[in-house]
Amino acid sequence: MTENSSSHAIAADHLVKRYKGKTAVDGISLEILHGETFGILGANGAGKTTTVEMIAGLRKPTEGAVRILGLDPFTDRAKVRQLLGVQLQQAYLHGSLTARELVDLYRSFYPNPLDAEQALRMVDLQDRAKTKFDNLSGGQMQRLSIALALIGQPQVVILDELTTGLDPRARRRIWATIEALEAQTVILVSHAMDEVERLCNRVALIDNGRIIAQGSPIDVREQAGAPSLEDAFVALTGKAIDEEQDED
Repeated sequence: MTENSSSHAIAADHLVKRYKGKTAVDGISLEILHGETFGILGANGAGKTTTVEMIAGLRKPTEGAVRILGLDPFTDRAKVRQLLGVQLQQAYLHGSLTARELVDLYRSFYPNPLDAEQALRMVDLQDRAKTKFDNLSGGQMQRLSIALALIGQPQVVILDELTTGLDPRARRRIWATIEALEAQTVILVSHAMDEVERLCNRVALIDNGRIIAQGSPIDVREQAGAPSLEDAFVALTGKAIDEEQDED
């Protein structure tokens, strides 16, 4: 795999992940532009999380290669950590630290972090600054995880199921935060159609570990001859977007 061209923030080449004979991701290739918000859309268990964990360097591919801003997330791990922010579906943070203490801890990892108060306001947690992580609600934990992914002002951000479990007001607030990230490249993993339609420049539909359609939301709808992304997914796969598949 050649170095990233100047137009690509992320390049993934034929990613494959197998577990004990089972193929979770089966030859996924992506080229994501600088400043683009790119959606990865699929049913639960389709291979979305495994794909982005390989891109982020959190899971080693069985086959294939990844470049983030021209860097290998495995051999150039220290450099990539300064350029990449990641929010995963499940937050595993120190339960006895407060929201503000976690923000301050993460700020210490980066040379030019966001102001701590700004980070908490960004996800509407300024009133929970002194609350221990274990005492936050599930939605508040999710919002704090998003703030921590953005705290270092990374050039590339991976957000996995961005607003799952959030109430409508919190979802709108988080959407506005993502829409304000004009300079960053964002990978948004989701099965929320309205979220993807609103936020993403391009999307890839994944089913059983493979890309089945890719392009702008309009392009994907036209490819499937469907009025919406949800209808496009059903037309291309014969299943609903929220249908469970095998585990990622």
